[in-house]
Amino acid sequence: MDEQNQLVERFEAERPQLQAMAYWMLGPLAEAEDAIQESWFHLIRSDRSSIKNLGAWLTTTVTRICMDMLRSRQSRRKEFLSASDAESHNTYEHEIDPEQEVLLADAVGHALLVVLDTLSPAERIAFVLHDLFAIPFDEIAGMPGRSPMATRQLASRARRRVPGATAPQPADLTLQRKVVTAFLAASRAGDFKTLLTMLDPEVVFQHENPDMLPAGALKGAEAVARGFIGRVQGAHLAIVNSSIAITVTLPGGQLLVATFTIIGDKITKINTISDPDRVHKLNITMLDD
Repeated sequence: MDEQNQLVERFEAERPQLQAMAYWMLGPLAEAEDAIQESWFHLIRSDRSSIKNLGAWLTTTVTRICMDMLRSRQSRRKEFLSASDAESHNTYEHEIDPEQEVLLADAVGHALLVVLDTLSPAERIAFVLHDLFAIPFDEIAGMPGRSPMATRQLASRARRRVPGATAPQPADLTLQRKVVTAFLAASRAGDFKTLLTMLDPEVVFQHENPDMLPAGALKGAEAVARGFIGRVQGAHLAIVNSSIAITVTLPGGQLLVATFTIIGDKITKINTISDPDRVHKLNITMLDD
């Protein structure tokens, strides 16, 4: 495998964690994906000989990209508010109902994201990285350009503004196994209703093998649930790169691996890997179903 393919493999191994971070730092899954894609462009343009720890480098890069996106979003919001006030302050107040926004966000499981959106970019970064991903303040400090003490204060201030400060965190291995096992059972049983309850409304299923579905992506809980009904009869649980995944042996003996990104108890992304060279590089440990 050439250097470029090796780099792709290493990047894809980091993607689930990076996506989870970007999701909580930014909110919309599409924006999180944009941040991840931008981090890839940064990586391929960088002097990779100076990168000692790729995971840490990518975390820092994604965080800085998210910070820039948050600042840009905040700036656009201020410009919009100023323009709206100049036209008709009363009209704007009636057009945007904060309570309705929160109810809508809660309906799709994103109420906390609405609250996080009230924080400053630096507060949000500090809170998400420390409280949701347990990254030490010493490591976070350089990302928003603050000292460790100032970063700690940012997180503390954010914590006071987030009611309860309890958010679904990226699932640990035990919960991942529970969620994926239940997902397989519902799929095999054709239980569409249960599948929907396990999927994030904005879940994305990226697949590359035509034996499974036409290559491409499915978006949204209903589309992904329909795509998995009855399609994982021969799947087996495995640990792939320290996360729960499933493996499927395709006709001809080729192995397909499906990895899951799980936030709280919801599946936010499913990604399949079937290219033999990529699969061969994965660290796969089969589990008893």
